[in-house]
Amino acid sequence: MNRSEVLELCASLPGAVETYPFGDHVMVFKVGGKMFALVPLEGSPATVNLKCDPALALELRASHAAVKPGYHQDKRHWNTVELDGTIDDELRWMVDHSYDLVVAKLPRAVRERLPVGD
Repeated sequence: MNRSEVLELCASLPGAVETYPFGDHVMVFKVGGKMFALVPLEGSPATVNLKCDPALALELRASHAAVKPGYHQDKRHWNTVELDGTIDDELRWMVDHSYDLVVAKLPRAVRERLPVGD
């Protein structure tokens, strides 16, 4: 999966909003006002920062060379994933996991206002 495909995947999730709180060079995706993905728009290899359950984050880092502690993020709760080193289905799952973690922590009233996904 390349950077453009990751951007498209993140944008397709229900209620996802594209923001630039760190400047024009990093696209941040939020749901309910909370970040679930950060995608630097420059640099090689292309990467994405994703929220992750802390125990699972350690497992993913141990089993995938492309998964590292979150760059400029809370290393317990975020992973940086090199896009060139992941299998598409695994990366889709990691994006969904990040999104689902954030949605689960939103207040019920906010969750109920999210659009229903396909």
